[in-house]
Amino acid sequence: MRPLLEVNQLKIAFATDKDEVVSVEEVSFTVNSGETIGIVGESGCGKSVTSLSIMGLLGKNGQIKNGHILFGDEDLTKVTEQRLREIRGNEISMIFQEPMTSLNPVYSIGNQMVEGIKLHLKMSTRDAKEYAIKMLDKVGIPRAREMMKEYPHALSGGMRQRVMIAMALACKPKLLIADEPTTALDVTIQAQILQLMQTLQKESETAIMLITHDLGVIAETADRVIVMYAGQVVEEADVFTLFKEPKHPYTQGLLASIPHLEYENEQRLVSIPGSVPSVKHMPKGCRFHTRCPFAEPHCQQEQPELASIQEGHKVRCWLVEKDPLKPVVEKPKEESVR
Repeated sequence: MRPLLEVNQLKIAFATDKDEVVSVEEVSFTVNSGETIGIVGESGCGKSVTSLSIMGLLGKNGQIKNGHILFGDEDLTKVTEQRLREIRGNEISMIFQEPMTSLNPVYSIGNQMVEGIKLHLKMSTRDAKEYAIKMLDKVGIPRAREMMKEYPHALSGGMRQRVMIAMALACKPKLLIADEPTTALDVTIQAQILQLMQTLQKESETAIMLITHDLGVIAETADRVIVMYAGQVVEEADVFTLFKEPKHPYTQGLLASIPHLEYENEQRLVSIPGSVPSVKHMPKGCRFHTRCPFAEPHCQQEQPELASIQEGHKVRCWLVEKDPLKPVVEKPKEESVR
């Protein structure tokens, strides 16, 4: 069966005052109908830029230099701006990281919801208003009819995020892109929002692309996981395989840095040494070799390909043939926090 979305060898560059910088390179993955795919990695690794390219929202300085984004039978890198406007909010919707900056502060919640519904579903104003109230009620917003008259500043962070989900799902999109949808929320509201997204997904068979740095969220919600580092995909696997048998040293480092219940009170958390390289000064060879405890001379000279090591499991690392890789760092047992 053909994937709903197929991203193939995507390369994205941004123009600066002096030159051009490549922020995403050789990114390939697929998303199937009804599937939740998680994209994880440190800040600046290219997660959000990849999602914005799918929506056609890179801005005037951003440009897709190479690759294809196939959505059904259409290549989104080649369609007109008019066609992209028809797709956005209708067939592909997006929940942004900060709802306060995504909702227009000078328009009421009702006005903003009704506008999109009228545009994409061709409803009358009256029907669109009733449908908007129904959607707000569906995402758990109390007094939905009265809430239509409120402005974004009058709502809590959790309520604003629920409004964004209602707007995103109003047209029953085939693909929902959620960019850090729970980052600014407390853990109780986080759980409610994630549960809500999963419930609505089951009702409409919507595919979800969940972008986050929270591996706990990924473990609870994702079917497959894509790990990105320095603008590239370094590992891809189903969620059970990735957490049980991570192969790339970067993935191992991310998982080792998660606190566990069995940790002793004074036990230090593991951290990955160094920092993510600048897009203007990417290292030659493997982009992770400057931080990798297993790096060899060959890693510094030639960039590895994203290779399949077993069905559904891909890794970009010269060391995968030495399977299994030992942990990136040993968990400290005696050193205490001072």
